[in-house]
Amino acid sequence: MAAMASPVIKVAALSGSLRKGSYNTGLIRSAIELSKGAVEGIQIEHVDISPLPLINTDLEKNGTYPPEVEAFRQTILGADSILFASPEYNYSIAAPLKNAIDWASRAPNVWAGKPAAILSAGGGFGGGRSQYHLRQIGVFLDLHFINKPEFFLNAFQPPSKFNSDGDLIDEETKNRLKEVLLSLKTFTLQLQGKN
Repeated sequence: MAAMASPVIKVAALSGSLRKGSYNTGLIRSAIELSKGAVEGIQIEHVDISPLPLINTDLEKNGTYPPEVEAFRQTILGADSILFASPEYNYSIAAPLKNAIDWASRAPNVWAGKPAAILSAGGGFGGGRSQYHLRQIGVFLDLHFINKPEFFLNAFQPPSKFNSDGDLIDEETKNRLKEVLLSLKTFTLQLQGKN
């Protein structure tokens, strides 16, 4: 009898930074790379939030959303879990990420019941304050965040963890990122009753 293949977890990954060389987006690229080898059974799609218009309920017509918003909502709905890369702006999450969160929370809330994890790279506390605000938002949205391991990265403390293109080059940090992905995979399977 052939062994059943283990399920593949579909992860939608969102970066709150729109900057071309963003370290937070670099974390997502590294997560995608890890999912193709070091972390089996997980498939990560980077979801570009830059095309989303600023949230404005006047854009909703008869219960429908603008095409780019609807496509984004369907991607979130089809994902098994969510990976947020959340830079810290003024002790909170960045406006593009909040905008994406708000669009997907419009009725029906497509975040509800999804497991999620947060990464952040920045100065000082490594984006940690943004993570705490994102966790608060997640309570209302019925998102279920992994508790451990937490992933905060001071991106500006030497030696550099990223190259000039914003790609993660530090092996120790990649190992930390791998642990987050493994935890998200395990938690997702638990919530789905498959583990």
